[in-house]
Amino acid sequence: MKIYWIKAQAPRRVLALVKYLGIDAECIQIDAKAGGLKTAEYKALNPNGKAPTLVDGDVVLWESSAINAYLCIKEGSDMWPAHNPAEQVEVIRWLSWNDNHWARAVGPFYFEFVVKETFNLGPPDRSELVAAVPELKQLAAVLDSHLEGRDFVACGRLTIADFQLAAMACDWRRSDMPLDDFPNVIRWLDGLERIAAWADPWPVDKAGAPGASPKHDTLSSVA
Repeated sequence: MKIYWIKAQAPRRVLALVKYLGIDAECIQIDAKAGGLKTAEYKALNPNGKAPTLVDGDVVLWESSAINAYLCIKEGSDMWPAHNPAEQVEVIRWLSWNDNHWARAVGPFYFEFVVKETFNLGPPDRSELVAAVPELKQLAAVLDSHLEGRDFVACGRLTIADFQLAAMACDWRRSDMPLDDFPNVIRWLDGLERIAAWADPWPVDKAGAPGASPKHDTLSSVA
């Protein structure tokens, strides 16, 4: 199994799951700054020119939620409840809420403070975030209310929905996201940080490993 990644929020979801479940995978870091996502070879795997991408034999998948569901099915993990339709609906609800609402609200903060620094795009522009504050607070209130008395977003346990929703929000302090008034959200995010695979999902670079990619890494069983 190969997983192509860059150091960004969507690949983090997949790499954290790989590490948490102890999946043996070759993790290939793409040099996005050098145009690695736009090469013909890579776009033959992922026509969107984005990461992550999974290749497992004849299976080629992109989109982190689909990859994570596939990995859970393959490993028999109920982080994606493949055999429980009611729980599937619950997880899908939060995956959808993230992609259509939450990610768009936290995304501007993540971009200004994390993406810009990662790709040397200049300092954060706080003026770009003023208009984004009301929507983020509105959605944070929804999530905070849902998390009252809960440690996880869905099914009463850790699922791929937690990794999906936390992928950008976990950087809330670094990104100046206005979440201080939402104690259940903060408690949930801090709880995820106590999971070693989530706190540090990134593969260890093995310098000089063979292959066309600049970095070929292996994730082994570290939960």
